[in-house]
Amino acid sequence: MTLPHTGRALADAAPVPYWLDRPDRPDPLPPLVGQQTADLLVIGGGYSGLWAALLAKQADPDRDVLLVDAGTCGWAASGRNGGFCAASLTHGLANGVDRFPDEVGELERLGRENLDAIAATVAEFGIDCDFERTGELAVAVEPYQLAGLADDAELAGRYGHQVRLLDRDEVRAEVNSPTYLGGMFDSERVAMVDPAKLVWGLRRACLDLGVRVHEHTRVTGLRADGAALHAATTGGSDAAPGSVRARRIVLATNAFPPLLRRLRAYLVPVYDHVLMTEPLTPAQRDAIGWRNRQGLADTGNQFHYYRITADGRILFGGYDAVYHYGNRVAPELEQRHATFTALATHFFTTFPQLADVRFSHRWGGVIDTCTRFCPFFGTAYGGRLAYAAGYTGLGVGATRFGARVLLDLLAGGDTPLTRLDLVRRKPLPFPPEPLRAIGINLTRWSLARADAREGRRDLWLRTLDRFGLGFDS
Repeated sequence: MTLPHTGRALADAAPVPYWLDRPDRPDPLPPLVGQQTADLLVIGGGYSGLWAALLAKQADPDRDVLLVDAGTCGWAASGRNGGFCAASLTHGLANGVDRFPDEVGELERLGRENLDAIAATVAEFGIDCDFERTGELAVAVEPYQLAGLADDAELAGRYGHQVRLLDRDEVRAEVNSPTYLGGMFDSERVAMVDPAKLVWGLRRACLDLGVRVHEHTRVTGLRADGAALHAATTGGSDAAPGSVRARRIVLATNAFPPLLRRLRAYLVPVYDHVLMTEPLTPAQRDAIGWRNRQGLADTGNQFHYYRITADGRILFGGYDAVYHYGNRVAPELEQRHATFTALATHFFTTFPQLADVRFSHRWGGVIDTCTRFCPFFGTAYGGRLAYAAGYTGLGVGATRFGARVLLDLLAGGDTPLTRLDLVRRKPLPFPPEPLRAIGINLTRWSLARADAREGRRDLWLRTLDRFGLGFDS
């Protein structure tokens, strides 16, 4: 049911990502012109590409690294997300246990090390991105979800994680919502970050180390060129064609139509949508508490994630992941009135004491997902190109680990990372259209139905579970 004040609250929301809508954003770098050469070409200027370029240059300062992006660094998922920087490499511990039972302990250790390394990089390069290790609070908003939280806490304890279950009064003392029935606080494995500022800081660090970066440069094709690879590009005010001849390539385009045909069967782009409020007044902050600034998420299948920003706004997103037939990706799909209205209604249901708050921004972005809901890796062109994709919304932290994997794969050696099942195994492919759209939309319908039926999964979801394709947030 749409609340009366929802339309008023959305009326003036700018249809652009809040994080990118800032006067202090860096000026774009010039596009690539003419024929260039490089030891390493990185295609994609989001987190995956920036981490790969930075780590490659740190490992070998003499390596000639060139990075290109079709837009500006961070204009896609890396500048549009909620800013949850998680230690998990497997989209949560439960998903890791289900899919990689023999190595999940090692993956959890690597994930903690990865989050520590991100914090160290932020400090080393003075990246001003509001990095806060506040942890995450998962909340139950239906009675049946309390048992799920208890199961999650027991599983986390088995792997040495320090989590704490909270009853109704305890969780509402942290964040005051009449919908909360209990919670689980994980103090270790999630940090909050300003996603665009992290991108811009990594970009600056790359430039300072000598990485060549060209924005508004689209790669239009790849081919073998002797012992190297040839990437055709277009960019510049006159859209002049250019090219790069590189010994090795990192492909980090994630949800966007892949330059490698083989990836099309494994990736599905889904649209996630987000609202951002205006800054809260002191009275409004007092009404909800939230003094410890944790990230929050409820525990339904169609879940919401939300957090407090450095300037006192609330970001509220998730719930309605939308797939468009034929893996369609287009700018006009970023705005969806029905989803924004639903999110605003859910926001005011969660925080009725904020009924007079307005939203300043509304936006959407595309997430790359695969059938195992965590990244997969591979090589092409005889090992001269390496790719990673499928992060499914948890790429803020995991992309740094992914970049390490890509550089190991390109080096061609047998390393602890390349020996992981996570790296060696591929997810099951999606079927072709129209079966792809039918299956995805049936799954979305069934997940919503399960949320309305106290978590009970129907025959379709149980069948997916049996074949290792099920998803439970």
